[in-house]
Amino acid sequence: MRLFSTIARLSLRLAGWRIVGEAPDAPRYVLIAAPHTSNHDFPLMMLFAISLGIWPAWVGKHTLFKPPLGWLMRLLGGIPVDRRAPGGMVEQLAQRFAQQERLVLVMPPEGSRGKRQHWKSGFYHVARSAGVPIATSYLDYTRKQGGIGPLLVPSEDLRADMDALRAFYADKQGRHPERQGPIRLAAEDEGEDEAAD
Repeated sequence: MRLFSTIARLSLRLAGWRIVGEAPDAPRYVLIAAPHTSNHDFPLMMLFAISLGIWPAWVGKHTLFKPPLGWLMRLLGGIPVDRRAPGGMVEQLAQRFAQQERLVLVMPPEGSRGKRQHWKSGFYHVARSAGVPIATSYLDYTRKQGGIGPLLVPSEDLRADMDALRAFYADKQGRHPERQGPIRLAAEDEGEDEAAD
């Protein structure tokens, strides 16, 4: 891993990027990657993670892991998830955390490069169900820096947790800022609707 980390650091430096922060001192966590506005984000995020000594796992549809390339997907950190299975993705991933002593699972909460009105909530539900923290990774194209911020331990207060994430990402800008949507879960809007009734 040290060789890969050195190569990743050198590649980022040659591209003019600066690494900020360190790998979290935790064996298991959900790593959110934001903002996500470009095809460049995933390879850059992987370079930053590897440069910090992290080889993150990622989630893919179970059909991606069939022969002939299924072995390669697993080697690259892929975790197959069958969305048709009882309990769904959150339960499957929480079980995976329970089975492994070390696991870093990357989940981009925006879900796509296009502008969305809400973040997908899977990262939050997986972390809560598995009892693991959320690590805040980012790419900031205005300052050409990226890395990992503080860990967030999900609480019983969704709004407070999301406020903490909004505060952290407030000054981070993606490659295409016009594609960045609000940092908000749909459940927050539902809570406001209930309060208004």
